[in-house]
Amino acid sequence: MNPRTVVILGSTGSVGTQALELIARNRDRFRVHAISAGGDNVGLLARQALEFEVEVVAVARATVAQDLQLAFYAEAQRRGYAQGEFRIPKILTGPDASSELAAMPCDVVLNGITGSLGLRPTLAALDAGNTLALANKESLVIGGPLVTRRVKPGQIVPVDSEHSAIAQCLRGGSGDEVRKLLLTASGGPFLGRARSELAEVTVEQALEHPNFAMGPVVTINSATLVNKGLELIEAHLLFGLPMDRIDVVVHPQQAVHSMVEFYDGSTLAQVGLPTMTVPIALGLGWPDRIPDASPPWNWAEASTWQFLPLDDEAFPSVQLAREAGARGGTAPAVFNAANEVCVQAFRDGRLPFLAIVDTVARVVTDHDVPSYEELSIDDVLAADAWARSRARELTAGGNDNGQETTQA
Repeated sequence: MNPRTVVILGSTGSVGTQALELIARNRDRFRVHAISAGGDNVGLLARQALEFEVEVVAVARATVAQDLQLAFYAEAQRRGYAQGEFRIPKILTGPDASSELAAMPCDVVLNGITGSLGLRPTLAALDAGNTLALANKESLVIGGPLVTRRVKPGQIVPVDSEHSAIAQCLRGGSGDEVRKLLLTASGGPFLGRARSELAEVTVEQALEHPNFAMGPVVTINSATLVNKGLELIEAHLLFGLPMDRIDVVVHPQQAVHSMVEFYDGSTLAQVGLPTMTVPIALGLGWPDRIPDASPPWNWAEASTWQFLPLDDEAFPSVQLAREAGARGGTAPAVFNAANEVCVQAFRDGRLPFLAIVDTVARVVTDHDVPSYEELSIDDVLAADAWARSRARELTAGGNDNGQETTQA
């Protein structure tokens, strides 16, 4: 069996590094053709490129191209290579570099880019006919029909643990037997707190996720449960169920990654340790499973699982996402873009924790969703830019101690 050729977008991030660790243990199954990153960590990018003998490396920031080339030579020297014993990969630079990689002939593109920057690479991979292992939920959320118009059956394999779990559960029944999808949420670091108890939350507290080590944006999104709101919209688009047949249930132990309820009253759940390795492995190898991608759940050890209703008063983000998803058009793009700006304002001390979602709600309310005959990427990007501008206006009045000076 020939190894599957893989392109990894966002290789220096959490999903990308875990994917490469998995591939390192399964070199007979996978060959890394190309990798990309933003350019903040050229040393790690160079190490990955030489370790996996990739042919092409892309960086979004063209200004770091020379630094990357120097990092290649430094890494080669560290490994003891003599001149001529290693080949410098081809370097692509600029904002479209990841899209160029996504369109290259390969077996699977893993999109691990964070945020709306992942949209163009997602579209490029689909247009090229490549299988897309999608960890970048934002590109599907904001792209909506842009993505669903292009995708062929089975072309997208979800890498989010919740959607991977649903995809696995759906193997146990046909689509017309499904009553509802149940997304599980850890509840984040503030599970059980009332809204009044969240007013003084600090950035450090919001970054303390109970189970996963993730990037700061995703971790704060998990604290506000915006992440679960994005996943709700993503599930609607991936699996074709209406929003009112997708629910969120809080499950702090994160043993059950999500569930599918069928019309006969049965529910199938996917269980595993709270790790991304199984969804990543399935994304790369679908429909095949990779042996020992993760240790199994220890059924010999006593454990207690909880399932709790979502507190919409303390965490209104899921309901807000549900409303944005139901409005459709550019509303999900506005929801996502405003949140990215508000999360940064919170990290900068210009916005208190509760005002993140409150401000996003105000931006979404202010947005008038036009009627589109056919949504275009220009429509999406214009709405994204408008939402960021509006959110910056609303967050510009904060001060350094994180207290609001304007009503959001």
